[in-house]
Amino acid sequence: MATCPHLFDTAGQPSDDGAMTTNFPPGAPSWVDIGTTDVPAATAFYSGIFGWTVEDLGPQAGGYGLIRQGGRQVAGIGPATDPDRGTSWSLYFATDNADETATKVESNGGKVIVAPMDVMDQGRMAVFMDPAGAFFSVWQPGLHRGSEIVGEHGSLTWAELVTSDLATVKSFYQAVFGFSTRDVVVGESMTYTLFQLGEKTVAGAMAIGPAAGDTASQWSIYFAVDDCDAVADKAIELGATELLRDDSPAGRLATLIDPQGGRFSIIRNDPDFAL
Repeated sequence: MATCPHLFDTAGQPSDDGAMTTNFPPGAPSWVDIGTTDVPAATAFYSGIFGWTVEDLGPQAGGYGLIRQGGRQVAGIGPATDPDRGTSWSLYFATDNADETATKVESNGGKVIVAPMDVMDQGRMAVFMDPAGAFFSVWQPGLHRGSEIVGEHGSLTWAELVTSDLATVKSFYQAVFGFSTRDVVVGESMTYTLFQLGEKTVAGAMAIGPAAGDTASQWSIYFAVDDCDAVADKAIELGATELLRDDSPAGRLATLIDPQGGRFSIIRNDPDFAL
């Protein structure tokens, strides 16, 4: 079970109105998007559960759109491009130089899946696989800086790696992003690894347990919600499959599969929880 310490909001800086700005240090999760086999259906589904609106960026963007919550950018959506992955959410880490990050990935046992490429004048991106098989991406900002809010209803609040080889990927992400790691015990006996940049915790990791069977190594994305049960119930009503709904030390959470097969999680953060 995930702990979701909801410390991700330390990646930005609060503005005068309390919202988070897009001041993401290199190595912090800065953006998420979904590649889906049915963009109109996925748009209707996520709009129905989170209240999102989608801005179509036009033919030059290849069908990609910007997802907004209350007018602020929180994610992207576009057609799935990898038949083997199908519909899936992608997590992007901020970087100052996508090409240098690609070199670090390769020299530390990872793979370059999509080589660094410019996305018009918005930024530069690349897609990688870590040594245990988890996909992740990086974003070198241009005009597009990343998510405009985090930790609020309908926006990213936590990123968590579940992996078949925790020891190896700890060393890998330390080398690629400069993370330090800290292991903590949560609940009664579970050890959870925090990825940190200086004193800021930006993501978490945990080993795949025996009960998880053949679960693949992957980065999981958590969206904050005001009411976990209401959002999960609405998702099921709109065709989602529920994998988990439970209380955790960090708050009430659920993990769901959208109607096209994309996995995501939601959590109502407990404001009193801290690690």
